[in-house]
Amino acid sequence: MRILAISDVPAKKYYDFYEPGCLDGFDLILACGDLRRSYLEFLVTMAHCPLVYVRGNHDDEYLKAPPEGCVCAEDEIVIVNGVRILGLGGSYRYRDGECMYTERQMLRRIRRLRWKLRRSGGFDILLTHAPARGLNDFDTLSHRGFDCFNQLLDKYSPKYFIHGHIHLSYGPHIPQRVQRGDTCVINAFDHCEIDY
Repeated sequence: MRILAISDVPAKKYYDFYEPGCLDGFDLILACGDLRRSYLEFLVTMAHCPLVYVRGNHDDEYLKAPPEGCVCAEDEIVIVNGVRILGLGGSYRYRDGECMYTERQMLRRIRRLRWKLRRSGGFDILLTHAPARGLNDFDTLSHRGFDCFNQLLDKYSPKYFIHGHIHLSYGPHIPQRVQRGDTCVINAFDHCEIDY
């Protein structure tokens, strides 16, 4: 399966410089948040494949008007072509906002999923906006990752952990891909193409 992962800014290749057919090779689009509704709707229309998303810390408007034609994976396990995708959007709480959480609140969200996780036998892709603590995050409160994501990775060993929030433009040494055990961790800032 060919996957396009996107986050934080529209990918010029697939939007500003879009050419008909350039999205035809993808079987799935995964959106990690902080993207305009119109951009997601454009992609799902042109790609002719499912687009699964989670909300970013700047996506409060999705609560009133979610992107049409797209599948919200918040607090769900969405299955596409047999691939189980667990969605946990939002960032670490650094100000008021609907899509920001404390560590305790995120852990509570994960605990509420235990029966879904048991029924599905785990998941193959963890789709989030924020990174895990100590894994592609920063020490600043606004870009801190969640410790509970590390616990999910250790317990279920998914094939991929795909997140956004940490812009690659923040510095020259921010990796797009790292490995944690059996899990490939991908920062989907702008876009990243994945062969599953």
